[in-house]
Order: sequence, then structure tokens, then C-alpha cells
Amino acid sequence: MTVRIVLADDQPLVRTGLRVLVADTPGLDVVGEAATGAEAVRLARELRPDVVVMDIRMPGMDGIEATRLIAAAPGETRVLMLTTFDDDDYVYGALRAGASGFVVKDMALEDILGAIRVVAAGEGLIAPSVTRRLIAEFAARPVPGRRNPAPALPGVTDREREVLVLVGRGLSNAEIARDLHISVATAKAHVARLFTKLHARDRVQLVIIAYENGLVGQRS
Repeated sequence: MTVRIVLADDQPLVRTGLRVLVADTPGLDVVGEAATGAEAVRLARELRPDVVVMDIRMPGMDGIEATRLIAAAPGETRVLMLTTFDDDDYVYGALRAGASGFVVKDMALEDILGAIRVVAAGEGLIAPSVTRRLIAEFAARPVPGRRNPAPALPGVTDREREVLVLVGRGLSNAEIARDLHISVATAKAHVARLFTKLHARDRVQLVIIAYENGLVGQRS
């Protein structure tokens, strides 16, 4: 299945470079381009792409606000944030807005293509090493209005809560299975049920839910 992509960046050279890169890659197709956040939102609604590759800083509506609007709309469009600003504040803002991944423009081209595929598949952030670095910093920051876990997680079983804690720490399904002495298939099934029960789009949202409900709040 071809992954349909919208490129959103205010620099034409960046869009051109990404479009050429995608054109040479089987299974990926650029269906639209935007120079502003507002255009990205419009194209996401009209074209319903699988992934919007979104620059954070754009004139008018920035990428974070555009991401918030796209993530809140019906449909399965996911957002991969692309920026030259390797600044954690932007990362947290993008993730809380509903982004499914985050890459910087100086990454290897094959890594950016891989990130697009991973986000399209609903897997969230692009690599465990990146996930864990962000999570470690995320855990150290206070979250306004943090709630108690019990009322905010209705219907979640004790085992699913254990799984959510491990997702919040950045563990893969295989690592969760090892830690809980269950099969990988069982771990994957628990994560899938968490998606449904917590209305989460992907693992990134599960990470945020874990932290905002106080399940994982300190560095180990």
C-alpha cells in the first residue's frame, strides 16, 4: 500500500528536496505541498493523506497549532514533525499537540524515509533511543494539571496499567513481554486494548497519558 504524504514547509528548497527523495522511493507518494500551517490543515482535510511531514516554524499558523487541528479532526492522518531546531521545548509542544513523531532536518535521508513509514504504520516515535531521550526529559518536566491515575483511566486493568507504565518508559513490545514474562503477542494485544480504552492514536499518546496521569514521573 502506498503511503500518501503532504509536505508542509515554508522553504521551497526543503519541499523540493523531500519531494525528489520521496519520488525515488517505492511505496511513498507526495500528494500535496503547503508553505504555511493553514495550508497544511486545509490539504490534510481535503486530501486525507496518511502522513503530513510538518515543519514547526512557519509564517502565520505554526506547525504545532496546525498539528493540533489535524490531530483533532476525524480521520487517520498522522503528523511527523520536521525541524532544524533540536530543542526539547518544540518536541514537547509537538507531541502534546498530537504529533506522532519528530525528526530533525540534518538526519540521514534514509532515516527520514523510515520515520515516515513508521508514523504511517501508527508506531509513534522513530527509534527507541530517540524515544527514551525524549521521555527522560519529558519525565523531568512538571505537567500542569496532572491528574490522579484512577479516575482518568476507566476500565484499564491492573495488567494493562503495568503495560502502560512500560510504554511510558519507552519499552518496545518485545521488551514489555520480557519484563512481564508474557509473549510478544500478548504484550501487543494489551497495547492494542490501551489504544481503544484510552482513545489513543499511537504509542506517543500512550506515553503522554502515562506521564500526565502520574504513572511514570521520575527518572529511574
